Amino acid sequence: MKVGILYSRIRKDEKLLLNELRERDHEIEKIDVRKHDFDISEAPDSFADLDIVVDRCLATSRSLYATQFFEAYDIPVVNSHETADICADKVKNSLALEQAGVPTPETKVAFTKESAMEAIEEFGYPCVLKPVVGSWGRLMAKIDSPDAAEAILEHKATLGHYEHKVFYVQEFVEKPGRDIRVVATDGEPIAAMVRSSDHWITNAAKGAETDVFEVDDEARELVQKASDAVGGGLLGIDLMETEEVSEEPSEGSQTESGQRYTVHEVNHTVEFKALDGAVETDIAGTVVDWLEEKAAAEADELEVSV
Repeated sequence: MKVGILYSRIRKDEKLLLNELRERDHEIEKIDVRKHDFDISEAPDSFADLDIVVDRCLATSRSLYATQFFEAYDIPVVNSHETADICADKVKNSLALEQAGVPTPETKVAFTKESAMEAIEEFGYPCVLKPVVGSWGRLMAKIDSPDAAEAILEHKATLGHYEHKVFYVQEFVEKPGRDIRVVATDGEPIAAMVRSSDHWITNAAKGAETDVFEVDDEARELVQKASDAVGGGLLGIDLMETEEVSEEPSEGSQTESGQRYTVHEVNHTVEFKALDGAVETDIAGTVVDWLEEKAAAEADELEVSV
């Protein structure tokens, strides 16, 4: 198998994948998007004979354009441009989850400071304001008062980029000091961890502590539905526990664990180094197993079409 790796920086996640591919004697084409140009009519010679391409671009804009080019070249790419496009934008992400019937936090989107303030007042305090594009918990704000809301909205409105003038307002979910990250391939969980912190943002990039999480039936079902909602692929699905039921659940309303979850985000260029350190599962090995299956299926489909 000849695998292309789209990247702009080789992090520990990419090193884990590259090492696993090399151990299996797969041929690797490292594609630094900072050093390549992409022709709208034909693929560069260096992309010839690629069986599959894995998008590991750090920058969202590069990821979106690069995946679109590879699809135009009829070269299989994971994740697809459609999946990347939905996951990269929190508005599209939330809409996809809602339309698929996946429980997700209540969210409103506004385009002016005034309408955003109305949305905040409807939610009450606290609520959360997030950038529509972003990762690692950056630029998220927990709004506790009208004065704080006005100051943050004014700040965002002056930042310049049009994305900051899209106000993504979300209910504040009371969670038990942690959230859950599940890494999955086409909806099948590979492994999961909890990320715990005293801070309301429970993100490993923000220093949250990690530990293994055993995926129960309810979480497994939501992971599959969330994956399907955004088009599938290698994804990080983030869940929050919203309720722990102590009484006997009614039929069909709870799993045996008594937990209820909400899915607040699906990530398309998912980082898994923190998860790899928290669980015994061979994350990179399982991902490469999946890539081999995807490449073989694409080859079989191409042979049939010819």
